[in-house]
Amino acid sequence: MKFLEDPYQTLGAGFALAVGLIVVYLGMAGVGAGEADWFGLIVRWVHFLAGITWIGLLYFFNLINAGFLKSLDGPTKNIVIPKLMPAALNWFRHGATVTVLAGIVLYGYLYSKGGTGALALGIGGLLGIIMMGNVHGIIWPNQKKVIAAVAAAAQGTPAPPEMAQWGKTALIASRINFLLSIPMLFFMGAGSHLK
Repeated sequence: MKFLEDPYQTLGAGFALAVGLIVVYLGMAGVGAGEADWFGLIVRWVHFLAGITWIGLLYFFNLINAGFLKSLDGPTKNIVIPKLMPAALNWFRHGATVTVLAGIVLYGYLYSKGGTGALALGIGGLLGIIMMGNVHGIIWPNQKKVIAAVAAAAQGTPAPPEMAQWGKTALIASRINFLLSIPMLFFMGAGSHLK
């Protein structure tokens, strides 16, 4: 079980397990491989996986990380932020992008097939697009500056006076996304239940 020690190998094993279970399911359910809506299914799966990554990190940042970072002293922050935040924000912003792009493709696909719940999904999707705009337009640019300033401070360069404002701006945008995620998730889930 060496693959469980590396998250990327575990991710690959998860995909392999999914494919294996799909084959078993199709055999047990008596569904022919040609009978399934593979395009819609795969796009929805990508949308879910990326969305869980994105929103999971959003909740981590807001419920755990923000308070944790406030509790650290300066020298410890100089170690933690440059090591933790670039990777976390990389998964965060790419998760946002893939979620929204897959969601747009899925929405268009379902709409073209006469799917129900278009208004509810449209509201959820619009909130998701606003949230992605916050990620790429406000959160990431400000966090990138904070990370660079903290890394420079670890090398002895004084922190710029505007660094606190960068952090606050990113936090407020993140909190807005946290707020918007609650109705967004409701409307995304409501699409199949509200006609």
